[in-house]
Amino acid sequence: MDFKDRLYNVYVSSEQGGGKVLDQLQNGTSLFSGNAPYITQLIKRHIPADRSVRIMDLGCGHGAHLYFLKQCGYQNLVGVDTSAEQVELAHRLGVEEVQLGNIEDFLSDDKESADVVLLIDILEHLPLTFVFELLDSIFVKLNKGGRLIIHVPNAEGLYGMRIRYGDLTHEQAFTPTSMRQLLKTVGFSTVAYSEDKPVVHGVTSLIRRLLWGVLTAPHRLLLMAETGHTEFVLSQNMLVVAQKA
Repeated sequence: MDFKDRLYNVYVSSEQGGGKVLDQLQNGTSLFSGNAPYITQLIKRHIPADRSVRIMDLGCGHGAHLYFLKQCGYQNLVGVDTSAEQVELAHRLGVEEVQLGNIEDFLSDDKESADVVLLIDILEHLPLTFVFELLDSIFVKLNKGGRLIIHVPNAEGLYGMRIRYGDLTHEQAFTPTSMRQLLKTVGFSTVAYSEDKPVVHGVTSLIRRLLWGVLTAPHRLLLMAETGHTEFVLSQNMLVVAQKA
């Protein structure tokens, strides 16, 4: 058995993916309490308001984003993941739109186009050759004006290597520059990226956000002195949104 297959087969029970959610489900506590503010903000900012748009979540894990999309009234949803444990957990959470399989076969078999495709914490698991093949397939699948939303480890981040090497299935990390190079090469017309700043949803998160601004300022000044630029992404992960013209 390939070592990645071995890891994915126990992705939940090894506490790599979905472990906290499983505990919340078993204990009857609030689901996705840690991720809810971030995912909700992502939906508000980057998902079209039209609830009929078709949204694909590729490598969706236990379906956290699909869970909140359903809560927001989106109905034309589909997700796929290669981990049987993750798919089982998604179904226990009521996200029946998640199916077991690999992304390549899913894109080949699925005959409908998409308005939005999510690749949340996926590209870092793949060899670069397959990254290009995957993005080419997604580009063809997207309708004109469609959006690709990507979340990846940020090699430019102050602690980005914590994420890059925090999972044995990871193969690489990206920077804003390499993501723009990648997506422009595939054919996307616009590429925007942003930091994973703490999302303010209470007093504690407000303090975290203020600390983030203050404590990263010296690093931004140092980079500005070296490069002459002013825009940097210093969080461990980054969010990238690309649009098809």
